[in-house]
Amino acid sequence: MTEPTFPQRVAVIGGGRMGAGIAQVFATLGSTVVIAEASDRAAALDRVANGLRRAAERGALDGRDPADVLATVSTVAGPADLPADADLVLEAVPEDPALKAEVLSAADKIVGPGAVIASNTSSLSITELGAALDNPQRFLGMHFFNPVPASVLVEIVRAPSTEPAVVERVRGWVAALGKAEVLVNDSPGFATSRLGVCLGLEAIRMVEEGVADPASIDRAMELGYRHPMGPLRSTDLVGLDVRLAIAEHLAATLGPRFAPPLLLREKVSRGELGRKTGQGFFTWDTTSIGGRA
Repeated sequence: MTEPTFPQRVAVIGGGRMGAGIAQVFATLGSTVVIAEASDRAAALDRVANGLRRAAERGALDGRDPADVLATVSTVAGPADLPADADLVLEAVPEDPALKAEVLSAADKIVGPGAVIASNTSSLSITELGAALDNPQRFLGMHFFNPVPASVLVEIVRAPSTEPAVVERVRGWVAALGKAEVLVNDSPGFATSRLGVCLGLEAIRMVEEGVADPASIDRAMELGYRHPMGPLRSTDLVGLDVRLAIAEHLAATLGPRFAPPLLLREKVSRGELGRKTGQGFFTWDTTSIGGRA
């Protein structure tokens, strides 16, 4: 494996919670970061600023001023405005295959041939997304977890067309971030989403069937199996709408064992999406990562 290095110039497409978190960790590492955000560029920068402030409070910036780190982050309106000299372009838009293919194709036409292009998708086929690129050999999945600054794991997903040198380069970058990586071959749901969704859907069915309340189910997994967070609280953190979309994708590709429970569909239709709306399987104080039943 190559020695840990870091990309000097990083472009992140999408300035939501995941995109802002990814931008924050690379800026903290020392990269110059550009966020392409079409809807609200100021909000994207605010997310990064708030994340850096919290990191400073935890002592995670090694004494650096959050404002100095934030000064290395800028925004543009879309992929067409990305810097041509980017070392890494990381797409973090919603789990819509057509949208992802559109922004990846646009980025592929802008950045130089030496750039790595990656998707933060949690379940969509890297092979199929790579078909939108003229050079899919430089494309792979870099699946970060929410919240990005605090999460240790990055799931690296290689397609059959991904060049081994690209994989090794990205492994070095993940190590430089201080994160651990697992390397998986492209498959529906990869390793983490496939297992995580499986557990989460069964937990939702248990609530639906009246086996136990959400807090008890989560507590059983946390204490009995030493999971740091129960499957229902994790579902709230990920977002019920995101979990539903992944489940539908996995059901279509892997079969009915991933069919979403009716309770999940009902909660999404009511707008109970988890922490981001204040209500999911738990009621959330949106100023804190913790929730209460």
